[in-house]
Amino acid sequence: MGAFNAVKITDKVYWVGAIDWGIRDFHGYLTTRGTTYNAYLVLADKVTLVDTVKKPFFCEMMERIKSVIEPQKIAYIVSNHSEIDHSGALTDAISVVKPEKVFASVNGVENLRAHFHEDLNLVAVKDGEKLNLGDANILFVETKMLHWPDSMASYLIEEKVLFSQDGFGMHLATGERFADEISEEILCYEATKYYANILLPFSSLILRLIERIKSLGIEIRILAPDHGPIWRKEIDKIVGWYASFAEQKRARKAVVVYDTMWGSTARMGSAICEGLISCGVSVKQMSLKSCHRSDVVTELLDAGAIAVGSPTLNNGVFPTVADLLTYIKGLKMKNLLGVAFGSYGWSGEALKILNESLSQAGILLVSDGVKVRFVPGEGALKECYSLGVLVGENLRRRY
Repeated sequence: MGAFNAVKITDKVYWVGAIDWGIRDFHGYLTTRGTTYNAYLVLADKVTLVDTVKKPFFCEMMERIKSVIEPQKIAYIVSNHSEIDHSGALTDAISVVKPEKVFASVNGVENLRAHFHEDLNLVAVKDGEKLNLGDANILFVETKMLHWPDSMASYLIEEKVLFSQDGFGMHLATGERFADEISEEILCYEATKYYANILLPFSSLILRLIERIKSLGIEIRILAPDHGPIWRKEIDKIVGWYASFAEQKRARKAVVVYDTMWGSTARMGSAICEGLISCGVSVKQMSLKSCHRSDVVTELLDAGAIAVGSPTLNNGVFPTVADLLTYIKGLKMKNLLGVAFGSYGWSGEALKILNESLSQAGILLVSDGVKVRFVPGEGALKECYSLGVLVGENLRRRY
């Protein structure tokens, strides 16, 4: 045995991916626990590789393949998603394997050619099309905008394995390959974070996909995503989590997030939290000096309200707060209440900008907010407390 070995999933399917223990930033998302790039080897008459890995991990993937078969025996490669963390090693794999054909969705073929500026012997497959592997068959199911236009899933019919691409995944690097070997607390948190930061804008499509899989009569014995652990037990658990996330059900919970220059905005935030707590609201207070934007968004997935605070800096908002608001706007959150607050020295534009940004993000404002010149005194802190109570009362009426 070599240093990197495949992991058997079924009699015909092996995991041949890579573990990225060190990654901490995934296009703006803090991956505290690293990630995996999952690739799968199907030992059919026509041996097939489903997806590849990020380019730096090509050799790791090839060693895992070699632990099962000679790579040159691979006849087909399936690319479910052209994003570079899954297709980065594709051209190197093609050079070594020299497959007969490489399959991707219609948009996938276009994207891969745009990535690599080569033909790559690509064959476009359509939604519902089947690929015969001799003694096995793959059914292709388009999953457009989950989370790219080219995305698709591949279902190995005879083994009842769904290669779900980025769907039902999470960023989690572990030595365990199967979800039932990992604590549910870790699984649920990382699934929540992944969904909130990657798939949230496409929630309606997630619900449609789940219903479509049911309507197609696809029985899933193994759920094999491209990131995180493989599900061989309690598959309904991860599917149920995703369905719940997609519904964006809100709780009597508020996230109070801010940055501060000299502590004034932070004191205002603390007073708002006290007002919320007095109403029986679960509160998460998050300073952007210590909390990453992706962790804030994770907490917002089930929150009913957000309070955003910023001092005025150069007639605008603090850079970290502007960053968060830009990030939130792109995630298209629904059913979320909001308020703004902040301190200022002489101009005070931040509050207006915060209100405009929250409204543009589809967040329903329940107040014009509170702004305080320089350091908040007792009266100002009482006003902030009352703002928290106002938000709390709105949450109690809704939830």
